[in-house]
Amino acid sequence: MSDSKRSKLNIFLLWLIPISFMLLFFCRPLLAIIRIVFSSRFSQGWAFFSWSQLTRPLFFSFQQAFLSTCLTLLVGLPAAFLFARYDFPARKMLRAFSLIPFILPTVVVAAAFNTLIGPRGWINLLLMHLFNLSTPPLSILNKLPAILLAHVFYNTSIVIRIVGQRLERLNPNLIEAAYVLHASPFQAWRSVALPLLIPSIGGAAMLAFLFNFTSFGVVLMLGGPGYATLEVAIYKQVFDRFNLPMAGVLAIVQLLVTWLIAIVQNRVGYTRFGNNSMAQVSPFRHRPKGRLEKTFVIMMCILLVLLFVMPLLSLTARSFVTLDAARGERGNVKTGFTFRYYTELFRNRRDSIFYAGPLAAIQHSLLYSFITMIIATVIGLLASYAIADSRKRFSRIIESLFMLPLGAGSVILGLGFLLTFNHAPWTSGSFPIILPIAHALIALPFVVRTMLPAIKSIPQNLRDAASVMGASPWRVRREVDFPILTRALMVSLAFCFTISLGEFGASGFLANASTPTVPIAIFRYLSQPGALNYGQALAMSTLLMITSVAGSFFIEHLRLPGKTGSPTSMKHLTGK
Repeated sequence: MSDSKRSKLNIFLLWLIPISFMLLFFCRPLLAIIRIVFSSRFSQGWAFFSWSQLTRPLFFSFQQAFLSTCLTLLVGLPAAFLFARYDFPARKMLRAFSLIPFILPTVVVAAAFNTLIGPRGWINLLLMHLFNLSTPPLSILNKLPAILLAHVFYNTSIVIRIVGQRLERLNPNLIEAAYVLHASPFQAWRSVALPLLIPSIGGAAMLAFLFNFTSFGVVLMLGGPGYATLEVAIYKQVFDRFNLPMAGVLAIVQLLVTWLIAIVQNRVGYTRFGNNSMAQVSPFRHRPKGRLEKTFVIMMCILLVLLFVMPLLSLTARSFVTLDAARGERGNVKTGFTFRYYTELFRNRRDSIFYAGPLAAIQHSLLYSFITMIIATVIGLLASYAIADSRKRFSRIIESLFMLPLGAGSVILGLGFLLTFNHAPWTSGSFPIILPIAHALIALPFVVRTMLPAIKSIPQNLRDAASVMGASPWRVRREVDFPILTRALMVSLAFCFTISLGEFGASGFLANASTPTVPIAIFRYLSQPGALNYGQALAMSTLLMITSVAGSFFIEHLRLPGKTGSPTSMKHLTGK
C-alpha cells in the first residue's frame, strides 16, 4: 500500500469513531425531536397550542440575554483592561477566581445567590438587624435582577479571558507610532487599539449572548414561575404539561436561533489584521501610577471580589449556620454554628429503599464523572487528531460539527436522549449509562478546543526525526506526541470531570429517582420546605463548589503547549 493511501486510511479510521459517536448521540436525538413534532401519536398536544407559548419565552430569552450581555461587557471590559495592563498584589489569585464561574454548576450559583440576596440571605439579615426591620427589605429573588446578576457572575470571565488575551498581546509599537504622529492617547486608542480589539469584543459579546440565551438552571431556580427562557419552557412543557410536540417546537426554534448566533459569533470574532498586530514579546504590565490609576485598580478589585468571591463565601458560611427550625421540629430552635448539615449527608432518616440520600448522589456523580472523562477525552482526542490531519476546508466544517452540542443546549440534548434512548440497556434502573454519554457529549467541545491547538503546536520535524530513526506511527504518537500533550490531556480531564459533576439540564431529563446526581439532589432539597433540607442543599453545594474551585485552580496553573506558552484560557475553549 502506498504512503498516500495509508495516510487516507489512517485519517478515515481516526474519523470513524468520533463521527459515529456524533451521528448516534447527537444527530439521531435531534431527528427524534423533529419527528415528534409531526407525529400523529402526539397530535392531541396541538389542541392546547397558542402562539404565546412560543413568543413569550422567545421574547424573554432575547430580552434577558441582551440585558445580561450589556451588563457583562460593562463589568468585563474594565476587568480585562485591569488584568492586561496592571500588575498588583493578588493579581494571579483574583484572575484564577475569575475562571471559577465559567465551570461552576448552575445549582451552586443559585444556592450561593440565595444565601446572599435571598429573604434569609446575609444582606437581608444584616439590613434587618441594622434597621430593626421585621421583614426583608431587599426583594430581588425570583425577579429579573437576580437573573441578570447571576448571568454577569457567569459570563464576565468570558470577556476577561477573550478580550484580555488580545489586549495583553496588542503590539505596543502601533500605539507608539500613533503618538509619533501627534495623536492624543484617546485618539490612539480610538483609531488604533479599538479596531484591533473589536473582533475580540464582538466575539466575547456574542458568546456571552449565546450562553445567556440558552440559560436554564439560573432562570429556573432564581427567576421563579414568572420567567422562562426557551430551555425552561421546554422543561416545563415536558414535565408539567406532558406536551411533547410543543416542547419539540420550542427546541427546534432554539436550535435555529442558537446556530444563527454561533454563525454571527464566528464572523464577528474573525481577526482581520493577522499576527502583525500581536506583540512577539511577553505582555507588558506595570504598577498603577498616579491617583487615577490607583483608584481604578482598587475599585475594580473591590468590584470583582464582591462579584466573584462574596457569593462563594456566603454559601460556605451559610452551610455552617442554623437559623430556622427543621421540618417537624418543635420547641426552641438552637441557632448558630453547626456541622449538622454535613453529618446529615451520611444518614438516611427516611429508611426507604427507594430513597437515594445525599451520599448516594455523591457516589453516582463521581462514577458518572469518571466515565465521562474517559468517553469525552478519547472521542475528543481522536477527533482532534483527525481534524489536524485533514485538509483545512474539510477540517473546519467537521470541527464546527463537534461544536454544535455547545449551542444546542443541555435541555435539548436531554429531551432528545429521552425520546431516543428510553429503553434498556440505556436507561437501566441501577445504572443509566446514557447519563455519562450525555455528559460526554456536552464536554466534547471543550476537549476538542483544548486538544486541537496543542496537537497543531507539535513540531513536525520531531515526528519526521522519529520516523527516520525507524519509529512506527504508533511509537511516534507515544514517544513524541503524548509527552507534549500531557498537560492538555490533564486540562481536558479536569474540564470533563467538573462539567459532568455539575451538569444539571440533561440530568434533569435522564436521572431517575434511585440514581440522582448531586445537582439533581440539590435541586430537590431546595424545592422542599424545612431548614434541614435547605441546609443539606447548601452543604452539597459547598462540596460541589470546592471541587469546581479546585478544578479551576488546577486548570489555571497548567500551561498548554503552544507558540506563546500562554496559560490555559478561554481562547482554547472558544477558538478566539
